[in-house]
Amino acid sequence: MRISILGAAGNIGQALSLLLKIYLPVGSELHLYDVTPAMLGIALDLSHVSNNVIVKGFIGKDITQALVNTDIVIISAGIARKPGMERDDLFNINADIILKLIKQIVITSPNALIGIITNPINSTVVIAAEILKKYQVYDKRKLFGITTLDSIRANKFVHDMKGKNVNNINVPVIGGHSNQTILPLLSKLRNINFNNQEVIDITRRIQNAGDEVIKYKSGSGSATLSMSYAASRFCLSLVNGLLGNSNILEYAYIEGDSKYAKFFSQPFVLGKNGIIEYKEIGKISLFEESILNNMISHLNQDILRGEMFVKKLSSI
Repeated sequence: MRISILGAAGNIGQALSLLLKIYLPVGSELHLYDVTPAMLGIALDLSHVSNNVIVKGFIGKDITQALVNTDIVIISAGIARKPGMERDDLFNINADIILKLIKQIVITSPNALIGIITNPINSTVVIAAEILKKYQVYDKRKLFGITTLDSIRANKFVHDMKGKNVNNINVPVIGGHSNQTILPLLSKLRNINFNNQEVIDITRRIQNAGDEVIKYKSGSGSATLSMSYAASRFCLSLVNGLLGNSNILEYAYIEGDSKYAKFFSQPFVLGKNGIIEYKEIGKISLFEESILNNMISHLNQDILRGEMFVKKLSSI
């Protein structure tokens, strides 16, 4: 299995690379790319971890070599949020970064599975899709906005509130990846009961968890370690799907069945060609329905913003 990480010298990229170095199947290759010359030293540093996963570093114009014959591309490149910033504030800079990287993926590895971490995910994934469409290589089964962190946070916060074994907690999170569009489905949990105020409190905490991290990092960055862990888990699910393992249920921001919005974080099953089956969300609570109904306009705005960014380009 060959995994390419674009933006691998950043805080998320480095931690993600370490986790994948540890947990990828024996004989896999990690191709680490960034624009900074330090990438070569980072890759060398990581290669000293003694296992049978090969690590190679690439910089600058070597992005082509970083992507050759890759199975999965994870994009973590881009600027991070600072105090007072919303994910949408990152749009102008990160949209250009996604544009350039997806164009290179089109040229070098158009059949790879693509996972995007770069915010604002609600729009950057749409930009990627529109570029892939223009080059006629788009396969919606192979493009993912990685929203796993929302579910991981939800599981931890339920554990904190209720004291249950966190390994037995699995909160589905649907919608998007912004404060207004993150929707944990606490009603899906069995054998854990919440009163109305607890549901409101934990939902708001999950939605605003990223802001909480930024605040307490005092201007030094956003969520990086937890995001790296979440991205590694999702990437390993992609790997297991490609290897033919069955019944791999995941959630991510995708162009799915479009029941609620054109792009939406929903459940699906992974296989050798990416997504092989879309799953229904099923019955949810009245509280969750109200948030779902209110988020759709926000999601549609984010989606339109990504589409218009590509549409306005004179050439790509």
